[in-house]
Amino acid sequence: MTRRSDWPDSGDAGRPDSDDLGPSRAGRRASRGGQGEASSMEPGEQARAICLRLLTGTPRTRKQLAQALRQRDIPDDVAEEVLSRFEDVGLINDAAFAEAWVESRHHSRGLARRALARELRTKGVDPDLIDEAVGQLDLEQEERTARELVERKLRSTRGLDRDKRIRRLAAMLARKGYSEGVALRAVRRALEEEGEDAELLEHHLPDA
Repeated sequence: MTRRSDWPDSGDAGRPDSDDLGPSRAGRRASRGGQGEASSMEPGEQARAICLRLLTGTPRTRKQLAQALRQRDIPDDVAEEVLSRFEDVGLINDAAFAEAWVESRHHSRGLARRALARELRTKGVDPDLIDEAVGQLDLEQEERTARELVERKLRSTRGLDRDKRIRRLAAMLARKGYSEGVALRAVRRALEEEGEDAELLEHHLPDA
């Protein structure tokens, strides 16, 4: 699985020569501010400067960069040429972006495959790349993470009646993209380990 440190940035392998992608001095000045200076640049030069600035320290998808260029009135044909060149040298890599996104968001936020796929769609990642990236998480890993999330939340629900605890815990998992089956299994197991009667839980929880 790709680590966050593997996300493409302007320092990755395949760094282009300054003549290929690097902004000119005027481009660097424009990227730091000054709309008037930017307007004196050629569209291709301006597009390269914009992309390099946006990629510094933060990975972006091709669609995100395309939207940024469109907002700055870069002609579509110029944008396509620059973005394709960035892909060729590895500065744009939607597959690596998606893999790193899945790993980071699953471990930091506990998001399930469904929620991760939804986030990647909003960033314009190709559906096939999304499927590959979320495929890194199997059902077993999702179940483990769901149980961990429930265990963390369990203490704050003590004192509530059983039905309310179940609803609150299951709703928390649903918001993170877990299926009803995974959520209910995680809640049932956590409550049983806490000492709840398994038979009573069967009456309060539908079959997962």
